Amino acid sequence: MRFMFPILLTVFLGLGPVQADSIAPREGWQVRPTSQSYQELVDGLKAAVKEAGMLLVTQASASAGAKGRGLTIPGNRVLGVYRNDYAVRMLEASIAAGIEAPIRFYVTENADKTATLSWKTPSLVFAPYMDEGGEKLSGLAAELDGVFQSIADAAVAPQ
Repeated sequence: MRFMFPILLTVFLGLGPVQADSIAPREGWQVRPTSQSYQELVDGLKAAVKEAGMLLVTQASASAGAKGRGLTIPGNRVLGVYRNDYAVRMLEASIAAGIEAPIRFYVTENADKTATLSWKTPSLVFAPYMDEGGEKLSGLAAELDGVFQSIADAAVAPQ
């Protein structure tokens, strides 16, 4: 009960729950806080994907959906990035790994109106399929780790 008091006090005072400022580091993820705004980072990421010769395959945004319902929540967008030659190589190594494509970046808006870029490394994404995919999948994952890192570096670079 002693631990519940601060939470209840916060709720009763109308302050609402405390929100994390950005994505916390976690194993296999890359997390890059930036000084960019949410929209600047989304735009920079899209440009970096194109510049790297990759394709923006999917996009989803809970904040855009909420806005359509008249609600305002911090910006977030998931962007799926891949390319067909990588898809073919992935499937040659492991049909099951196909469920993981496209690999995603996640842009989140922080309380201070800056944004954070996060992604699971391709090596982490493909780890469950390594027994089946062997060296082919391992090599592809390592190559994609570099591609995703370079996209991220370009996206978060000062404009």
